[in-house]
Amino acid sequence: MAVLPMQRISIYALKKDRKKVLETLQRRGVVEIMNAKIDDALFQKMDTASAQELFHKNKSVAQQAVGILDEYAPRKKGVFSKLNGREEISLKKYEQEMQRAEEIMKTAYRLLSLEREITEQKSEIQRLQTQMEALKPWNPLDISMRFQGTAKTAAFVGAFPEPYEYDELQDKLSKALPDITGFYLEVVATQPEQTCVFLLCLKQDAHKMEDKIRAMGFVRPAAPAKRPPAQQAEWYQAQELQAKQTLEKAREEILAEVEKRDELCFAVDYYAMREEKYRIISRLAQSKHLFIAQGYIPQTAAPALAKELEGLCSSVVECTAPKEDEDVPVALHNNGFAAPVESVVESFSLPGKGEIDPSGIMAGFYYVLFGLMLSDAGYGFLMALACGIALTVFKNMEIGLRKALNMFFFCGLSTIFWGVMFGSYFGDVVTVVSTTFFHNPVNVPALWFVPVNEPMRLLLYSFIIGILHLFTGLGIQGYQLWKAKRYKDAVYDVGFWFLLLISLVVFALCSDMVPKILQIPFVLPEPAGTISGAGAICGAVGIILTSGRESRNPFKRLMKGLYGLYNVTGYLSDVLSYSRLLALGLATGVIASVVNQMAAMTGNIVVFVIIFLVGHTLNIAINLLGAYVHANRLQYVEFFGKFYEGGGRKFQPFSAKTQYFKIKEK
Repeated sequence: MAVLPMQRISIYALKKDRKKVLETLQRRGVVEIMNAKIDDALFQKMDTASAQELFHKNKSVAQQAVGILDEYAPRKKGVFSKLNGREEISLKKYEQEMQRAEEIMKTAYRLLSLEREITEQKSEIQRLQTQMEALKPWNPLDISMRFQGTAKTAAFVGAFPEPYEYDELQDKLSKALPDITGFYLEVVATQPEQTCVFLLCLKQDAHKMEDKIRAMGFVRPAAPAKRPPAQQAEWYQAQELQAKQTLEKAREEILAEVEKRDELCFAVDYYAMREEKYRIISRLAQSKHLFIAQGYIPQTAAPALAKELEGLCSSVVECTAPKEDEDVPVALHNNGFAAPVESVVESFSLPGKGEIDPSGIMAGFYYVLFGLMLSDAGYGFLMALACGIALTVFKNMEIGLRKALNMFFFCGLSTIFWGVMFGSYFGDVVTVVSTTFFHNPVNVPALWFVPVNEPMRLLLYSFIIGILHLFTGLGIQGYQLWKAKRYKDAVYDVGFWFLLLISLVVFALCSDMVPKILQIPFVLPEPAGTISGAGAICGAVGIILTSGRESRNPFKRLMKGLYGLYNVTGYLSDVLSYSRLLALGLATGVIASVVNQMAAMTGNIVVFVIIFLVGHTLNIAINLLGAYVHANRLQYVEFFGKFYEGGGRKFQPFSAKTQYFKIKEK
């Protein structure tokens, strides 16, 4: 349970050593470099926007090239490939590949060029196929569609928008053109949406003919070719074949570059690192011969880095405590039990100034609540086993994923514990199988009790856990106030609430109704009720008198005090929220039992196994998601609401933010 203490670090070095210093800082990844504030005319900042743009472009080009290779020659990835993490390369290999970066980029640009060529050829093939499809009706025509007649005749090649047979169209044209001495009609093709025709008439009748057939909807073909349609189609086919050959050649060239995929992946990472480095360079204060880098570093990492930099070159490293008003970044550091839930805390917000890291205290509650909501030993065993194997086998797993699997591993152990306590092993599968297939019922008794048989008992313990959870949050608030030397605030905002809430709980247990509803086998004696009633009154009066203490107006102070006391209903609502532990715990067990009963109804062992696997897979998936969501909610709303505001800024060190490789140094 710790927020890493930060120090302000200032690095003074010669400009000729800037490359070595920055590359060392980037590989170590422990310093967040600030944007320098320049108060001296001797220093200035360097504009690296153009360099960053160039590196970003190279990174994008290399990434596109990798995508092209992945499209034409997909990687052979296993089911668990995501668990492998980034490939490790030595610093020596990194430096060797770095020298070949420009050569690798030539390959990347060539791949992009080939991809463009393939895209163009695909478009050309599509265009040619469309043209050939449009020419099909005209293939019987043995002259060019551009033909317009001879010295004494006029020709019309085109189509009417309706389907006509020869006799029908001939008769219609004869009636429409009584003044024309004669004309020749040839129906080239008839289709449902058009009739393709060749018309010939004397030249002196051309205008009359054109006016009449246009009135009937006649249109000439768009951009007709010089060749006859059949020859033009053959030319299109030859062009299509050539385009396909060009496309296939480009595809083969792409496939020939597959062995360079790792090099291109390296280029993506290399230019990403260079882009980041030049972004940092723009933040430095620099003179002609000197540069200054300032930022924040975890106190534990400062001595080792200072020693390394001072041994690397002529540099001076100064580490000091940050000032009170500085916006210091936040980094969390916890043991193996609490570290897995850091992501849960970070999803809400990192600790603000003066707040503690809640991960350590939250972890125990989180695992208990999660396990109580899933509460099946079989499901917990599968969770813990799967996560344990993954954590053991995949040593190179990324830190974030490792923490997530560690969290679910502990949640699995908690689920096993509660499953054993409640006697749930894939529901009641032991009893169902022994009864259905062996006709000899075998029951695995619960070490504590069976929630389905005693739901009110589970509800009672859910409320008890909820009260402990809430009181822990309230206690942390008191600790933070006391640590900040706000002793009065600790008494007013925490002490009075503890007095009121504990007194109300004791007072409720002195009545006959509450123990009866919750099936509590005892009632506290009357003196305890008298004392707790007096304590509740004292707590309530204290809250009324102190909740509005910042107001000078007595009336406003009283009204704010009454409003503050009204928040007791919020505590009641928070306690009732823990009834979800009962709801989800029962849901898991009941659905599991229903699945077992459905499977057993068939009486067939094979069908039983199939229904069992499908049903329990769905049940564990749904209820695991529900347990995760509601465990988070109980932390964020009920627990954090008592003491935690967050608002801290995440520590973002200058580091090698790579996608494919990580540099490993001895």
